Amino acid sequence: MTPPRDAALPDFAIATAGLNKSYAGSGRRPPKHALIDIDLQIPRGSLFGLLGPNGAGKSTIINILAGLSIKTSGKVSVWDIDLDRDPRGVRGAVGIVPQEINLDAFFTPRELLELHAGLYGVPKAERRTDEILAALGLTDQAHSYARALSGGMRRRLMVAKALVHAPPILVLDEPTAGVDVELRQQLWAYVRKLNREGTTVLLTTHYLEEAEQLCDRIAIIHRGRVIACDTTEALLRRFDAKELTLVVAEELTQVPAALAPMAPKLEPPRRLVFRYQPSRMRVSQILDAAAAAGLTIVDLTTEETDLEDIFLQLTRDATKADAAKMPG
Repeated sequence: MTPPRDAALPDFAIATAGLNKSYAGSGRRPPKHALIDIDLQIPRGSLFGLLGPNGAGKSTIINILAGLSIKTSGKVSVWDIDLDRDPRGVRGAVGIVPQEINLDAFFTPRELLELHAGLYGVPKAERRTDEILAALGLTDQAHSYARALSGGMRRRLMVAKALVHAPPILVLDEPTAGVDVELRQQLWAYVRKLNREGTTVLLTTHYLEEAEQLCDRIAIIHRGRVIACDTTEALLRRFDAKELTLVVAEELTQVPAALAPMAPKLEPPRRLVFRYQPSRMRVSQILDAAAAAGLTIVDLTTEETDLEDIFLQLTRDATKADAAKMPG
């Protein structure tokens, strides 16, 4: 049964402490450590992004929550339900949309939702089949066989299946992989609506721009370890870097002396690129220096550090640190 939402609500929708997952080695192959001492606290009501390269361990965490993989050690609690004590309760608290589309081709969307609601023990009087179908734009396809649906419609149906028991937590594992822009926008609009209504959302995605726009908190996992976990805003502030490009009317063969202390890159004949720290320098200082150098600015553009820059820097740093620990 789904945990009641009107009960005393937990501070954290999902919490892990010292979570480890290892796979036994075979022959000369050593054991593989998929997760190493994962400590995560996902606040109730948040839209939380779990990011990392392929093979980092994201899907392993989700498989443990789904009961598809058994953790090696550590503690996992979901909606204040201990995974070891009540695994069935944990599954009832979570709706999971996996990467793979796994639908019975000979069921209609309506039949699939009714079947899954029954498996979760949802009484017929409390089922929201029509509401969910309408919310995900599947009403017109409600009586079509799943095999006849487009790839985008099947992806929507996967989300619908995860919602039949009204779980307080929705887990989306690469939900927009391979779908068109229109469907992606529709899906995110619905996810935002669910989140505003109180559903905690855990998202994994390789579309970092999506994560930056959607998530209020983000954790980055690399080679089974959490290497960063903070609010999205704090992560973006972590790298104090910005880029300003000036296009000037004059042709330049070298950087003017008045601008030399700022070390801009000259892209002949009329473009100057400044990389600076907003905490130490303001745009107005650069513009004043350009005016003092007698330059006429005809255009300017700015570029701020985004989540992709931070992701790449953190994973590169983690890879270097791992290499430094290796013997020889």
